[in-house]
Amino acid sequence: MSTLGTTGPFGMPPLPVRRFSVAEYHRMIDIGLLTENDPVELLEGWIVPKMPHTPSHDGTIHRIAKRVGRRLPPGWDVRVQSAITTSDSEPEPDIAVARGDETSYDVKHPGPADIGMLIEVSATSVAYDRTEKGQIYARANIASYWVVNLVDHWIEAYSDPDRAANPPAFKSRNDYRPGDQIPLVLDGQTVATFPVSDLLP
Repeated sequence: MSTLGTTGPFGMPPLPVRRFSVAEYHRMIDIGLLTENDPVELLEGWIVPKMPHTPSHDGTIHRIAKRVGRRLPPGWDVRVQSAITTSDSEPEPDIAVARGDETSYDVKHPGPADIGMLIEVSATSVAYDRTEKGQIYARANIASYWVVNLVDHWIEAYSDPDRAANPPAFKSRNDYRPGDQIPLVLDGQTVATFPVSDLLP
């Protein structure tokens, strides 16, 4: 059972509410009920507000996207704050490494099978990105997930998702600090390593 809306950071509204399917969410966008200017995303059926950004948050996204993008092998592309589609959610991770190129997702968002890794940069949302977002990404069987923790100044690398757990979770977590090298793993292969100090502000 989902914990979003009950123990999540936004709380359950005082009146009865209902979850929306991904198809219903798309329909609201198609008819203009929601637009690209609305700061919301669909998480486990709930339409929730997106977190506000700090300059450090946005600067770190830009830094990581540029460095990761330069080291990707052919057949992979970086997407920044763009939607992905899972069975019950349409989050907008800060960075996604997806199969294909800039033309691959003109008519659909990437799904779990298209995604090599996801990255969330956390300045004010560390616990939320570890738990709520981690649960969604583990359920979607995302192989590699980084939480770039700007509070503690390290990168948490999650892998080995267990979608059958209750709630779904990643079995493995490794923390990388300044002075460490963090591997970028796609399809089970390390394709690049980065000094953590080059990725953090």
